[in-house]
Formats: sequence, structure tokens, C-alpha cells
Amino acid sequence: MKNFFLSFIITIALLLVNVPDAFAIEYEILPVNPVMIAPFILLLLSIAVMPFINRHWWEHNYPFVSFALGAVTVVYYFFILKNVPRMLHTAIEYFSFISLIGSLFVVAGGIHIRVKGRSTPIANVILLGIGAIISNFLGTTGASMVLIRPYIRLNKYRISGYHIVFFIFIVSNIGGMLTPIGDPPLFLGYLKGVPFFWVITRVWYIWLIAVGSVLFVFYLIDRYNYKKLPDVMEREIEAKGEEAVVEGLHNVIFLAIILGAVFLEEPIREIIMIGSAVASYLTTKREIHERNDFNFIPIKEVAILFAGIFATMVPALDWLELNAEKLGITHPGQFFWGTGVLSSFVDNAPTYLNF
Repeated sequence: MKNFFLSFIITIALLLVNVPDAFAIEYEILPVNPVMIAPFILLLLSIAVMPFINRHWWEHNYPFVSFALGAVTVVYYFFILKNVPRMLHTAIEYFSFISLIGSLFVVAGGIHIRVKGRSTPIANVILLGIGAIISNFLGTTGASMVLIRPYIRLNKYRISGYHIVFFIFIVSNIGGMLTPIGDPPLFLGYLKGVPFFWVITRVWYIWLIAVGSVLFVFYLIDRYNYKKLPDVMEREIEAKGEEAVVEGLHNVIFLAIILGAVFLEEPIREIIMIGSAVASYLTTKREIHERNDFNFIPIKEVAILFAGIFATMVPALDWLELNAEKLGITHPGQFFWGTGVLSSFVDNAPTYLNF
């Protein structure tokens, strides 16, 4: 497996170095048939609904659904609109996107943490707060991978459903809203020309309010449940606490390289990201990956589904580009509710790009 990944990165690097002009594709937006937005809607509905209707079928067939719906759009742009450059540009954006997400996933999977402390409400708040911060550097997926196991171990004597729900709220979602590295939609915006620090300079105080409010609600709930514990269990929790251990610290170097590469131009950016991921994987002890239950299944699923999303959302983006003024959305309140409602039904990445 390691030899395969090493060969893969060398091959990709050689290809990209020899075709740098491929990343400078110019394209034009042509009028599209609104019917071609249907594959995008079908794919997002499938992702949202099918795991609940027939999880077994979806787990075995989601690649076919994603690629088939994506192929419909590709064929339309290639042979009907004859706008091949538009799809090639989208493919390059997808490659940049998955290079960042994948490299952060691999590097984060090589870091294993055991925290020292006791399962008290304030300890949980501190851990979740730290998670919200580092999700802007590791990405929400990477931060979740690194912290979910120490978080569960910290609360192993009293873990409950709300612990996981608030972890998802804070570390896996809200926390990463400050940087393009933290949240995939923001990275797509960065690829579209949004300055790297544009978001953080405008919403940092909103981030503080949002994270602080959710942490406060969590603290109240956790404190209430903590006080309901029998005295014997509470004393046991207070008396026990694992030693703090951090393994795979060398991966912080690869993380720093990836963060620095974000500011470079393609294809050098992607080569460095993928190279860092491969180097991290090859230099991380197998025991660390095993303790983290690390495997490539999650990132494979993300790569396959987002390949379909990137392809099928092009008609929606192009249609909105040419018809946005007809929607009558001009006030901040309309944008607020419009993005909120749309994100509730579709992925937040296309929502961000659409608005």
C-alpha cells in the first residue's frame, strides 16, 4: 500500500509539472437548460435521504449514483453546449479541493492524542473550545479525527448522546468557519478569488458569539447531568484521569507545510499537499494508525460524492450567474435566510458558491 501511494504521488507530480498550462484554462459561461439542474438536486437528495431509506443499498451503490449523475452533466457540457473548458476548469477546482481535504485527513490520522484530566463539565468545555480553534488549521474533518477519541475516552464513565451532538456542532461544524482550511466551502471560495483572511476579519466576533453560546448551553446540560451522577461514580471520575500522551508529533511539520502551500499557485500547491500526505503516511508508525482506526474509506467516500457534486452543480452555478438578478434577493436578511434554508436541504459548499 505504501509503495502504491509513493508511486502515485511521483506520477501525479510528473504529470502536473509537465502540464502547468492546464491550470490556466479560460472559459465562458453559456446559457444552460434549467432541466440540467435536476442531476444536482437528485444527487443531494440521494445523499440526504438514501442512507435512511436503504443504507445497505446506498453503501454499495453511491459511487454509481454519483458518477452516473455527474456523467450526465459532463456529456451535456461536452457534446451539447460544447463548453469543454468549463468542465475542465471544474475538474481542476475539484482536484485542488480534494488535495487539501485528503492531505489534512491523512496527516490528522497520524496524530494520536490521549488527554490528561477528569470528565468534568469545565474540562469538556475546554476540550471543545480547543477543538473549535484547531479546526481552522486541521479542517473540521481533521480536528474531529484527532479529538473525537480522546473526547470519548475522557467521558468514558458517563458518555451520552448529547456529548457527541455538541462535539459535532462545535468541532465538526461551527469551529472551522474562520479560514478556508477550516471549512471546505470557504476553500472553494478561496479558489474563486475570495481573499484568505476575508472571512476571519469580518466574522471573528460572530464566531466567538456562536461558539461561546453553544459551549454555554453544553455546559449547562453537562453540569446538570454531572450533578445527577451517584456520589460513588462522581468520586471515581474525579479520582481517575489518563496521562497526557501525544504520538505522531512529526506530522505537525507536514501540517505546517500544507498550511503554507495553500498560499501558493497551482499546481505546486497540490503537489506539495499530496507529497506531504504521502510522506506523513509513510513515516507514521502503523501502531498510531491502528490506535486511530485510520483507513481511507471516509476520504474515498468524500472524494466520490464530491466528484459528482462538483460536476452536477455546474449548471446550477451557471444558471444563477446569468439569472441571479431575477431572483430579487438584494437585502442582507434575504441572503441570511436564503443561505440558511438552502444549506438545510443541499450541501453548504454549493450554497456558498451560489450566493
